[in-house]
Amino acid sequence: MLLGFPAVKVATMHSISLDDREKTPNFGKPLFNPTSVLAVPETTIVGVRLYSRENGADKAAGEVYAKTLPKGVEMKASMEPDKFAEAWKDKLSSVVRVSALVSITPSDAGISQKKPIVFEVGVGGGDTAAQLDYVIKLLGKGVKFSEIFKTGSYVDVIGITKGKGFEGPVTRFGVKRKQHKSRKSVRAVGVIGPWHPAAVMYTVARAGQMGFHQRTETGKRILAISNPKDAPITPNGGFEHFGEVRTDYALLRGTVPGTNRRVVVVRHPVRPVKGKTTPVQMLELSTRIGR
Repeated sequence: MLLGFPAVKVATMHSISLDDREKTPNFGKPLFNPTSVLAVPETTIVGVRLYSRENGADKAAGEVYAKTLPKGVEMKASMEPDKFAEAWKDKLSSVVRVSALVSITPSDAGISQKKPIVFEVGVGGGDTAAQLDYVIKLLGKGVKFSEIFKTGSYVDVIGITKGKGFEGPVTRFGVKRKQHKSRKSVRAVGVIGPWHPAAVMYTVARAGQMGFHQRTETGKRILAISNPKDAPITPNGGFEHFGEVRTDYALLRGTVPGTNRRVVVVRHPVRPVKGKTTPVQMLELSTRIGR
């Protein structure tokens, strides 16, 4: 299966669900959740890439693309996918990783960008031969979010945080402000290093860029997966800085890095939660939009 899926952050809202954690005092009672809404339009598998191990690092050894590509995806097919799979049939022992190249059309997700978004996601399960055969069969076809993830399961979210610009050490690292009678500065560190050795260590809080960094947040539970036809999610007037959700969407417990309309990657968790995956019983969704 695919180990990740592209999504677009829509907004943050509130939801109330039934707590199904049996070993908690709140078991069976309503649970208030900050909830992130993600637009998850159908993604297209446009290619497959194989990696081999050379000099202690993964190196792209071969790749092939689908015969028919979405509009705006500029990739030239080097050979037929079936011939590619046949050519690599006897060389898969040197392959350490199989990845799929996926693409989403921004207009489907509510973004005004014209050029499709193409990036790479991992493929897991089975050996390399089974993974290659799986991706080859999906080339040129669409995959839905509900085919990869189930309601109630846990996921990790990779995204780019909101940019804050150039900030000082108090805001950037949370160091304590000095007293008001301090010499020259209040919102600066007292000393950046000793006389000997005369060097500034990397651990010293310094001013610089804050935000607009790639971050991974783990342990987000999927509260619901649906589409606007079966369960409309857009409040009156639309989501702030986004508008109307016209494609499939997913509700995640907790917050997601980044601002609205920013692309994030939802993947299977690196720290899986033990136990059975059970759907979450939703009691209420708020119509008030959180910022």
